[in-house]
Amino acid sequence: MSETQRRAPRTAARLRTRWDRLNGPQRIGGVDLARGLAVLGMFTAHLLWITEPFDLAEPATWIAVAEGRSSILFATLAGVSIGLVTGGSEPLPGPAMGVARGRLAVRAALLWLLGVMLVLTGVPVYVILPAYAILFLIALAFARLPARVLLTIAGALAIVMPIVQVPLDALPLWQTMAGNDLSLVLGWHYPFTTWIVFVLAGLGAARAGITRLRVQLWLVGAGAALALAGYGTDAAIGARTADAGSFAGALWTARPHSTGLLEVIGSGGFALAVLGVCLLACRTFLRLIVLPLRAVGAMPLTAYTAQLVVWAVVASIVLGDPGDLRGFRALEPFWPLTLGTVVLCTAWALLIGRGPLETAVDRVSRWIVRGPWPARPPGRLLG
Repeated sequence: MSETQRRAPRTAARLRTRWDRLNGPQRIGGVDLARGLAVLGMFTAHLLWITEPFDLAEPATWIAVAEGRSSILFATLAGVSIGLVTGGSEPLPGPAMGVARGRLAVRAALLWLLGVMLVLTGVPVYVILPAYAILFLIALAFARLPARVLLTIAGALAIVMPIVQVPLDALPLWQTMAGNDLSLVLGWHYPFTTWIVFVLAGLGAARAGITRLRVQLWLVGAGAALALAGYGTDAAIGARTADAGSFAGALWTARPHSTGLLEVIGSGGFALAVLGVCLLACRTFLRLIVLPLRAVGAMPLTAYTAQLVVWAVVASIVLGDPGDLRGFRALEPFWPLTLGTVVLCTAWALLIGRGPLETAVDRVSRWIVRGPWPARPPGRLLG
């Protein structure tokens, strides 16, 4: 028997293992699909000019759906992932929960460090990873709570925190050099004081049992109702024409990245509805059709980081300045970066397996925090 013939069964077995990892029962395909959409939505917001607000009646504005909503979907899915890793519909028992929390805390620290490194590249985007890391740590305090309590807390904070956020954002600190640096390392463009709402909503959805058809339908229905309430109120009161510098203008708005009350309600509901639709879609043959998007969602940390690193390198070489946003967008990088990411993530997932950064973060967290771990929790955090 030739060497090629001897290698063939091993190669087939390895490929079968990679396929099973991406499509087996240990992963929730709808969560991966939603994460993939969130990552590519952030690509859209970073790399394309979005000049008009989203208007359902104007197809030319539909690209604006990515602005603000993609990052909120990403934060909501962080809560879902934390919920899945800490037990899914039933919180892990004592020792296992302690291990899970410890490893998540280590991952949060690593994400914060990676986020700061990406900020230092000079790429002109608000890097979400520092805020993501802080949100992880805050969410750990809520990890033992059941779905009903989590969703109640998320609902209460969705009303209260946008009111608190207005004076917080108006603090003179943010106008200073030190305040600017602090905002970058805190990811204040995604303020954890209010964005914890989205993470707790996602955590509550995971505790409710997102593999259940009833919960998936509830996510679509409740999410759509919240989105209609938030965006409908914004349109009815003409919030987009209000003075954003006033207290009322900053609060009663659904403008992307405003952290206004109507954005929190509308975009938070939108995120839940998207998650529900993705979960329902992956109950059907569409699960295979969207496999490339699921592959991106299986390694979101790698995909997100690679986009910013490629941006920094190309802009430095071609433009001489990684901070030249107008010049970089003029190079029309959206399709090469997006298609390249989808193809490479799909190939990596099928031929190698877990994303490289996801693997590194997981191994470091396991090395630092040792102990028992429940068998193969579904929907693994960050791939």
